[in-house]
Amino acid sequence: MDIEETPVLDNHMHLDPVNGRNVEAVEEFAEHGGTHLLVLNKPSWHLTEAAADEATFREVFDLTVGAVEDATEILPGRAWPVLGVHPALVSRLVEDGHTPEEARDIMQTGLDVAAEYVTDGPALAIKSGRPHYDVDEAVWEASNAVMCHGFELAADGDFAIQLHTEGGEDFTEVARWAEERGLDRTQVVKHYSGGRLVGPTKSVLADTDELEIAIEEDEPFLMETDYIDDPDRPGAVLGPKTVPRRVRWLLENGHDDAVRTAHVATPKDVYGIDTEATLTE
Repeated sequence: MDIEETPVLDNHMHLDPVNGRNVEAVEEFAEHGGTHLLVLNKPSWHLTEAAADEATFREVFDLTVGAVEDATEILPGRAWPVLGVHPALVSRLVEDGHTPEEARDIMQTGLDVAAEYVTDGPALAIKSGRPHYDVDEAVWEASNAVMCHGFELAADGDFAIQLHTEGGEDFTEVARWAEERGLDRTQVVKHYSGGRLVGPTKSVLADTDELEIAIEEDEPFLMETDYIDDPDRPGAVLGPKTVPRRVRWLLENGHDDAVRTAHVATPKDVYGIDTEATLTE
């Protein structure tokens, strides 16, 4: 199979319509064989200086929805927004004088708004998580409460949730928390995952070593760059052309089944999207 014969989905890319390359990054992705994108809103403080509140979240989400609409016009397939609240916001709020409980409530309001965007149509899924760095117990508890609120919203609306969390391979407890709230663990996606993960669905950073591990594990997985579209950090985390390049590498090495898993089967199972049909529309 050639890359022209398959959808190529980057499961986690940021676009910055205010300060970044935005559509230029999408063009680079498409020129190298990319067809579909899941676009995550950047942290609210990267797009606006306004205080975190419902109006600010809506402003950030609207900017991202607009960027996705522009991306879809460029792509052979299409893009979808994934909207939510970056877990590091809790630290910024606490530093600004909020209690962890107040920060929790503000962030849960942001997730409520994100879920509304999914229910009303423009967005595909939501994003939440917990800090990937050390925090005190009160902030950790508040962050877990925010994440579990996201699970409740996703279960109620029957949509997926992407997680930004600390590193590691065992997230069985997190998957159990989701299931206790009525959400199937397959609809919980661990963003920035290695090739080996227990619990949620893994979204593997498009590194050859990690992809080889994911193939050996023979489980559902997605691929991502976590491209952050920051002019001060070009190519971070991975550049827009990385997923298409890795798909070519997989196909050249006979891993057609793995490509289908990551770009057709798992997206359909997790998000309910048909990357093949949207490629031929």
